[in-house]
Amino acid sequence: MDKHLGSCHCGAIKFSFNYREITSGVRCNCSICKRKGAVMSKFTLSPVEIDIDVINDALGTYQFGTNIAKHHFCKVCGIYPFHQTMSKPGEYRVNLGCIDILDTNTLKIDLFDGKDL
Repeated sequence: MDKHLGSCHCGAIKFSFNYREITSGVRCNCSICKRKGAVMSKFTLSPVEIDIDVINDALGTYQFGTNIAKHHFCKVCGIYPFHQTMSKPGEYRVNLGCIDILDTNTLKIDLFDGKDL
């Protein structure tokens, strides 16, 4: 297992988790993911598997539709570092672009049809 470190752009939100080498990601075509354009982790993390550090209440949350998924963002720089999923409520997918040492352009990217759920 490797320790992966991530953050929003300004560093007000930092997160870390242990996981094997990340070689693939997923994009979703739902209304919010299409607009974010982020490459997300294919795997999910339980709350005990991800350490989240937030400075000065910088973590914002946006919900819509069923209000099950929680889309988190930095109130300072606006970056989306992770979200809690609709398919596994309470579990997290991370924005792989927020992991500095990971080049998302080299990953195999799958598409998820969230629009038609």
